Formats: sequence, structure tokens, C-alpha cells
Amino acid sequence: MTLSEAFLWPGTKACEKMGVDPEGEAGLLRWMVNTLVYLVLSLTVVWVLVV
Repeated sequence: MTLSEAFLWPGTKACEKMGVDPEGEAGLLRWMVNTLVYLVLSLTVVWVLVV
């Protein structure tokens, strides 16, 4: 597994679970899932560091 595959893993798994090809037209769906996952992780880290 390459570094880029590791970063895209949450969105890829979500697309596979829904039965769509993450490499095709569902690339935006994979992008949205990855954005939400990493947004929550980033906000959690910032919250822990600030509080």
C-alpha cells in the first residue's frame, strides 16, 4: 500500500461498500468522504491541543 492509497483508504472503502467504482465517476464521492473523515480528525486534534 502506497502513501496515497493510505490517505484515500476511507473514501475507497466507503465507495466499495456502496458498490460504486471509486476510480470512476465516484471520485467526487470518495473525495467527500475523505474530506469529512479528515476534517473530523483534524478538528479533534486541534480541540485536544487547545483545551
